Amino acid sequence: MNIYVGNLSIEVTEDELKQEFAVFGQVNSVNIVASARGGRNTIYGFVEMASVTDGESAIVSLSGKPLRGSPINVIKALPLSPKRSKKPRHALSKKI
Repeated sequence: MNIYVGNLSIEVTEDELKQEFAVFGQVNSVNIVASARGGRNTIYGFVEMASVTDGESAIVSLSGKPLRGSPINVIKALPLSPKRSKKPRHALSKKI
């Protein structure tokens, strides 16, 4: 099960996030992403858990829990839209 974790503190590490979720079951992978949107930095991550049941338990238990001073948002990750292009933005511009 793929889980989205939002509102992460910039201080949170992938190992630390893995430890939080490992309490609920096997964690297959953790990925933290930093993004600049609207002039501010946004830190979020994805946690992939081996079991849907364990993932659902983690979502219920960890949603709103403070982690390094920030209450985290934890929800089931949505799949990427099939229409979403994997090309860089500059590759999508029209040729003149």
